[in-house]
Amino acid sequence: MSLSHTCRHCAAPLTERFLDLGHAPLSNAYLDAAGLQAAEVTYPLRLNVCSVCRLVQTEDYTSAADVFGADYAYFSSTSSGWVAHAKRYTDMIIDRLGLGAESLVIEVAANDGYLLQHMKAAGVPCLGVEPTTATADAARAKGIEIVEDFFGLTLAESLVAGGKSADLILGNNVYAHVPDINDFTQAIATALKPEGILTLEFPHLMRLVEHRQFDTVYHEHFSYLSLLTVQRIFEANGLRVVDVEELSTHGGSLRVYGCRSAASHVAADAVDIILAQERARGMDTPDFYKGFQSEAEAVKDAAVRFLLDAKRDGQTVVGYGAAAKGNTLMNFAGIRPDLLPRVHDAAPAKQNMFLPGSHIPIFAPSALDDTRPDYIVILPWNIADEVREQLSYLAKAGTRFVTFVPELKIV
Repeated sequence: MSLSHTCRHCAAPLTERFLDLGHAPLSNAYLDAAGLQAAEVTYPLRLNVCSVCRLVQTEDYTSAADVFGADYAYFSSTSSGWVAHAKRYTDMIIDRLGLGAESLVIEVAANDGYLLQHMKAAGVPCLGVEPTTATADAARAKGIEIVEDFFGLTLAESLVAGGKSADLILGNNVYAHVPDINDFTQAIATALKPEGILTLEFPHLMRLVEHRQFDTVYHEHFSYLSLLTVQRIFEANGLRVVDVEELSTHGGSLRVYGCRSAASHVAADAVDIILAQERARGMDTPDFYKGFQSEAEAVKDAAVRFLLDAKRDGQTVVGYGAAAKGNTLMNFAGIRPDLLPRVHDAAPAKQNMFLPGSHIPIFAPSALDDTRPDYIVILPWNIADEVREQLSYLAKAGTRFVTFVPELKIV
């Protein structure tokens, strides 16, 4: 297969397909009632893998400005589990780096202040960079200073010129979201103090493949990352990896620690351990990236079969969590309101809206009290335990919970 695109990191021609999910709208482009009457824009949702640096990446059909607009509907604080994760990180990193009143922390993609609120409470000066107006305003309401812009080299140079070099730069689930990954990485190197530390959290490509997490693929995720590839990107842009941790978040993530190339920090053994695991799995070879299409199709087929069987048997099924993951699955599988008539979500910004592509209506969780469904499909499977705990009263009444990834599971 010959593809016309080139790698966004090393510019090598892209000749290997990793996954093709057909056409889909932007996963967070929720529709109101009027929007249902208008034409809906969709884009190819395909991933290729670079044969040189092994960066898995989307084909470029959208820009960051298209994806992360003023009405972007993802608010991190909706998940209490994610806020707790941020608090644990804040406590750990303050202690590890000895951060205090003379330090500066910059969070890239600060969202609604879910993390920096903890930094602020601990008395550590902080600054958030957040391009989407709705979430930036929510962070400001928490008293957090926000630069409403996309993070890149130009902004980093401006921050440094204004005396805002960072002791710590952090980015949770943003590294995969940037179309120009080299510019973004150079920006981090520029905005760090000479001995500053960066931490980046992102879903681990090794776990994505291992657990068939194809539904984490959407246009907002421009890149899908291994430590092998991240190390290469860092070294090409003035940084180096000094530590790494495996996390359970988002189905299996990495937290990578880095610093400027010339900094004095010594690399931890964990870096070589994870690199060796990736090489043992063959992530530096073409074979690792073959066959994922059929794995995704197996998940899709099982999901559709379950919904068809439930409809045939007269059982009521609703969804929970109007998440991007669910939108990828709904659109790849062609699931519409005839099979999943409604989805419930705790985020007020999504309620009374409709999922993009599938046009499934979104209701508040309180509406579940009236429906008492036979099954609830938890679309954001990464927070399934949290959702089941929140809805345990329904389980006592006989409702069962379903997840589709990595395989059909009913509890």
